[in-house]
Order: sequence, then structure tokens, then C-alpha cells
Amino acid sequence: MTGNLYLIPTTLGDVAPLEVLPISVKILIEEIDTYIVESEKSARRFIKSICPSKSQSSLKLFTLNKFTDNLDLPKYIEPCMAGIPVGVLSDVGCPAIADPGAKIIRMAHEKKIKIVPIVGPSSILLAMMSSGMNGQNFAFNGYLPIDKIERKSKIKFLEKRSKNEKQAQIFIETPYRNDSVLKDLCQFLKSTTKVCIASDLSLPTETIIMKTVNDWKKIKTSINKRPTIFIIEAI
Repeated sequence: MTGNLYLIPTTLGDVAPLEVLPISVKILIEEIDTYIVESEKSARRFIKSICPSKSQSSLKLFTLNKFTDNLDLPKYIEPCMAGIPVGVLSDVGCPAIADPGAKIIRMAHEKKIKIVPIVGPSSILLAMMSSGMNGQNFAFNGYLPIDKIERKSKIKFLEKRSKNEKQAQIFIETPYRNDSVLKDLCQFLKSTTKVCIASDLSLPTETIIMKTVNDWKKIKTSINKRPTIFIIEAI
């Protein structure tokens, strides 16, 4: 009998874990010693925050990030094949959403290992929920291109798709480039297109604002160095 692969959510920032996570997360952390993690340092810090009494020396951690060799992945799920439960932890939020965890989950499906997703905060869904935009039809697009010309082209493409398909377009950016992205949106989008920025979701400093491009141009705001979700919807 194989062990389950648990997809365990973490917090979206510096907040007491049980303020935003279900008690089932704490129970699982208490029971599981083997984890596949995005960052060992972040994983140990999270485990200690939600379960201070757990022995750090008992933990067996496998690192899965963009630098991980795919040839190493089979050994990551060997514990499951031996009947041992394994947890998957992202640095923030839900595993495998805008996160490399999807690779190991795909392999687990192929090995017929039971996948158990645990309820937790997703910045993408929290932003969409609170945007007032089309919750029936939306798409997540990851990061915008860094190159200025390519970014302009992508922004205009997403606006056109939003209008043609009546679909809200969601994307993220490295926090230190947030102000630059907002400036580009105001420059390249039509004045009637709606833009929502959702920063520091689930944290005490949470900010969620939705305005048309025309209205965004009238105010000064800074969201640099704050984890932010951007959503646009063209009309």
C-alpha cells in the first residue's frame, strides 16, 4: 500500500498560521516527517511556526525548485511507494499553483499514489474573489515578460483577449517591479479597462483596489516590494 501525497498550504506572509490555515494542516505537520519543499529554509521555518514542538532533526526534506534535475524526482516519491506519507510545501500559499510542485504531482498520478489537496489560501483566488470581475471566466497568465517591448505586446494581447472572450486576465510580478508594471498598464491599456491590484493578501497590510485605467492615472500609489496579484478586464 502506498503512502498518500499531501498538498499542504502555507501562509502568504508573516501571519500566525492558524489565523488563515485549517487545523488539519497542523495535525498533518505533526504526523508527517518527509516533505518535498520549494526551499528547505522556508519549510523549516513554517513547520516550526505551526508546530513548535516538532523535532527538526526528524525531518527529511527533498528540495524541488526550478533548478532541480528531473532525474532526481523519482527518489522524491520513493517514500510514498514504501507506504510513508509525504507532504508537499510551497514557499507561500498552495503547492503546484505558480509553483514547481506540479512535476512531482504528475509523477505521483503516474505511480497511482493518492493525492490529497488540503484547503488553504491561494492569492490568485483571493484576488479574483475580491476584484468584482468575471468570476465565471478568468485565466492565470503567470509573469509578464521583462523586456519592455515584449511586455507592451503581452499587455495589449491580454486586453484584447479579455474583451473578445469576456475573460478576466490574472498575472503576477516580482514585487520590486510592481510599480513599473502598474505604470505600464496605465500607459498601454485603454482608459476604460478595469485594473485590480491585490497586495499582501490575508495579511494585516492587505490592500485590494479596483479602478479603471483612467482613474488609476489620477492617483499616486506604491506597491513595490509587496506580493501583488494584477487582474485586468476590458469592456
